[in-house]
Amino acid sequence: MKRRQYFLLALFITFLFSCQQKKEPVEKQSPNVLFVLLDDLGYSDLGCYGGEIKTPNIDRLGYNGLRYETIYNSARCCPSRAALMTGLYPPQAGIANFTTKKPKKDLGPAYLGHLREDCVTLGEVLKAKGYGTYYVGKWHMHEKTDPVKRGFDEFYGYDMGYAQDQWDPNAYIRKPEGRKKEIDKPEGEFYATDIFNEYALEFLKQAKQKEGEPWFLFLGHSSPHFPVQAPKESIDKYFDVYMKGWDVIREERYANLKTVGLIENESRWSLTDRAIVPTDRDIVTNYFSGEQNPAWTSLDIDRKRDLARRMATFAAMVEHVDKGVGKIVDYLKETGQYDNTIIMITSDNGACFEWGPFGFDGPSRKGITTLHKGDSLNMVGQNGTHSSYGSAWANMSNTPLKLYKHFTHEGGVASPLIVHWPDQIKDNAGSWIRERTHLIDIMPTLCDITGAEYPKTFNGKAIQDVEGVSLVNTFKNEALDERPIYFSHFGAKAVVLGDWKAVWGKQMPYEIKWELYNLNEDRCETNDLADQYPEKVEKLAAMWQEYSDRVGL
Repeated sequence: MKRRQYFLLALFITFLFSCQQKKEPVEKQSPNVLFVLLDDLGYSDLGCYGGEIKTPNIDRLGYNGLRYETIYNSARCCPSRAALMTGLYPPQAGIANFTTKKPKKDLGPAYLGHLREDCVTLGEVLKAKGYGTYYVGKWHMHEKTDPVKRGFDEFYGYDMGYAQDQWDPNAYIRKPEGRKKEIDKPEGEFYATDIFNEYALEFLKQAKQKEGEPWFLFLGHSSPHFPVQAPKESIDKYFDVYMKGWDVIREERYANLKTVGLIENESRWSLTDRAIVPTDRDIVTNYFSGEQNPAWTSLDIDRKRDLARRMATFAAMVEHVDKGVGKIVDYLKETGQYDNTIIMITSDNGACFEWGPFGFDGPSRKGITTLHKGDSLNMVGQNGTHSSYGSAWANMSNTPLKLYKHFTHEGGVASPLIVHWPDQIKDNAGSWIRERTHLIDIMPTLCDITGAEYPKTFNGKAIQDVEGVSLVNTFKNEALDERPIYFSHFGAKAVVLGDWKAVWGKQMPYEIKWELYNLNEDRCETNDLADQYPEKVEKLAAMWQEYSDRVGL
C-alpha cells in the first residue's frame, strides 16, 4: 500500500514539475529587456536631445548609452505600435491607418483595425524563448488582440482607445481576467503616469521571484498625449518657462541641439519656419486653417497665459515619465540587474498638432477651445479637464523638423531613440548613431540580442517574413546596409532610400505632389529638389507604389 502511495506521490510531483515547463529554458546570462515608449513626444523634448524639460534620468541613459539621430515611426499611435510590436509595416500587421471595431471587409486584411493572425508580437516571440513578459500602459492595438492574447503574461493599463483620463482609476484594467489589482489607489490619489511607473516596478518585483527567468517589460506610457494632465505643483514650475513663447524656445532649442551634439554639421540642419496649420474646418483650427502658426508676440496676454499653462502641463507629464524611469533604474541597480538589462526609449510619433495653434478642450474635433483665465487657468490639467496644447507648441516640440504627427514629413515620422546596455555598449557609449532606423527594426534587434527565433509559423498559421533589420551592428557604430524605408498614413506617404526622401503631403493650402529632399544635405526638408531631379522622383514613387501593392494598401 505504501509503495503505491509513494508511486502516486512521485507521479503527482512529476506532473506539477512538467506543468511549469511552458517556456524554453534560456541561457543564464540572457539579458533583460526594458522598452519605454512615450506617446506624442516631440523630436527635441528630452533634455539630451536639446529640450528644456527636466529629464535627468533619461538623459543619463542617453549620455552613457547611444543616442540615435532618428528612429523612424509610422506617423501615429496605433500604426507605430503595430510596427514596433511585430517588425512589420502597419498594413502587414492589420493596422494600416487606425484601430476599429467595424473594419470594412472590402478593404482587405491591411485595414482590419487589429493585429492579424499572420504576424507575431514581441511578447509572443520572447515568451517562446523563455522570457517572462509584462506590459504596462497604453496598448492601442485593439482589445480583440489584447496583450495577454498576444504573448504577455501580465498587463495593467488600457487596451482600447487612444487616450484615457489620467485621473480616473476606473479607466484602467488588470489582466489576465481575475487578477486583483496590486496597486489600487482611489480617485484623488491616482495619477496614471505615476501608476504606470509603479506597476512597472511591481511587475519587475514579480519577475525577480522567478529566479533564472529573464524578463521583457514594455512600459507604454500614454504621456504626454492629450488630454494634457499633471499634478498642479509639477505644472507650476514650468509656467514661466513657457511664457517666453514658442518662437524664443525654438531658437533656444536649436542652439541646444548643437551643444548636445545632435547637430553635427550646421550646413545640414536649419531651423524651419513656423509650420502651417493643416487645412480643416475653421472652427476646428482656431480659424488658422492653411495659415502659418502665429507669432507669439501677436497674442494678447490672456492667450499667452492659457497657452503657457497647456505647454507646462505637457512638460510636467514628460517629467513624471522621467521620474519613473529613475526609480526603475534605481531598482535595477539595487537588485544587480542593471548591467545586463538593455533599456530602449523612444516615442511613437512626432508631436501632435491637433488641431490649431490654441489647442482644444473637451471632445476632439468639436471646435471647442476655452480661453482659461483667473481660477480656470490654474485648473488646466486637473481632474475634470480635457485639453490639448495645439499646433504651435507641437511645432516647437519637433524643433527643428517640419510638420507634425499624422504627416510623413520628418516632424511626423522622426523620433529620438536611446539604447543603454552597460554589459555590451562600452567603448561606443556616449556616441550619436546616424544610421537610418525604423520601429520595424526592434523585433529583429531583440531576437538578435536574446537569441529568440522569429518563427515561420505560429499557432498553426504561416507568419509573414520580418521587414526590419537588426540594429546590433550600430551598437558598435557599424553601418547598416542600404534599404528602402516606407511610410503611409491616411493619404500621406513617403519613401527613404539612402540620402534621398520622396514625400507626399496632405491638408496643405497648395497643390499636393511628390517632394524630394536630400537628407544628408537638408535634414529638415527645406529645399525641395523634385523639379531638379524628376527621374529620382519617378524612381522613388514607383518603389512606393510597388510597396503599396505588396502590403495591400
